[in-house]
Amino acid sequence: MTGVDQGVQDVWFLSMQGLGHMVSTLRDKMYTVVAPTARDGVITFAEIDSVDQIAAGVRDEMGPGKYRLIDDPLSRPFNYVVGQDSPKRFFFPPKLELVSMHIEGKRFVLDSTAPKPPKLAILGVRPCDLAAIHVQDRVFGYGDQATAERCETDSYYNLARKQSLLIAVNCTQPSSTCFCDSMGTGPRAKQGFDLSMTELGGGFILRAGSDDGRAIVSELPVREPSPSEVELGQLKIDQAIERMGRHLDTDHLMELFDEQIDHPSWDEVAKRCMSCSNCTMVCPTCFCSTVSDSNDLATDAATRTRHWESCFTHQFSYTTAGPVRGSTRARYRHWMRHKLGTWWHQFDSSGCVGCGRCITWCPVGIDITEQAHRLRHDRNTDHSQDEPIRERGLMV
Repeated sequence: MTGVDQGVQDVWFLSMQGLGHMVSTLRDKMYTVVAPTARDGVITFAEIDSVDQIAAGVRDEMGPGKYRLIDDPLSRPFNYVVGQDSPKRFFFPPKLELVSMHIEGKRFVLDSTAPKPPKLAILGVRPCDLAAIHVQDRVFGYGDQATAERCETDSYYNLARKQSLLIAVNCTQPSSTCFCDSMGTGPRAKQGFDLSMTELGGGFILRAGSDDGRAIVSELPVREPSPSEVELGQLKIDQAIERMGRHLDTDHLMELFDEQIDHPSWDEVAKRCMSCSNCTMVCPTCFCSTVSDSNDLATDAATRTRHWESCFTHQFSYTTAGPVRGSTRARYRHWMRHKLGTWWHQFDSSGCVGCGRCITWCPVGIDITEQAHRLRHDRNTDHSQDEPIRERGLMV
């Protein structure tokens, strides 16, 4: 039925055909609808005009350093996990022109500032990516007055988030590199969504998490789910937890890193790591950026642009005395300690949501969960006879 009593019902059933109605409704409300699509052999978020553009009929297979799409004979619209990108780039673009200006006489004249973000409805957000969005909310000071007061807020990010609608799709088939259950971020979306969906054979269990979400539901052809449909939805999520591909013991990680700061495994990882920055580029929470200025002497125009940056690049920590972290060993250790440990000091949360992208898209398959397990397993081992660490005393 259409026009559900919002105050009575919090759970609905939406048919597969109703998914197209949802996309049309969102577009009628002037949302730019973004959803997972299949492009160039990967799942990637992109703007869609109709439900037919969602990547139905494919699923992904992942492992350390491996990713491929294969056919899904059931043609389900969300039978994949995550691709190389995430909703992050729609709130925090990889490249954003901040300001442009030109010279008139002896003064600069402002031509433009950062563009206004579109009104986004992101359909198909996995719970781990939903958690990552809320991690970045802390980073950019969205919705938290205390955070906004102690750090510089990003106007583009905050406006994009303020007018966005987040529609999560719970995971029922995790990949071999997923460990969201360890991080408490999945496979079911618990909060922070406007709508959440659990895919069944013939439709979706639909839940609203905000007034905006309920307003969308009121215009959809939904019905009350049967007890067996609700039970099946929960069973699928429970089975996803049991099939989780990885596990990370998060107990006292910061203390573990401090104790094992000179563990020889950091050198072993460094021998494999290419410092390519893939792990940071695909991570849904990494937020490092740099600013570049350019000018055109022919037109007297100048622009300032923000780009994504990575702590794995040699120049990232460069000072007049040279790079603070001059080796791959130091950069990998800094990244992992920040992601799993010191992020807590800055933002009161972990910087990892267990999506597994850093494992999948590492060219040599370095596994952050294996490295943490190795450090924990060997924490009481005496390494006093090991070769001295070359960078003892540097920032980590």
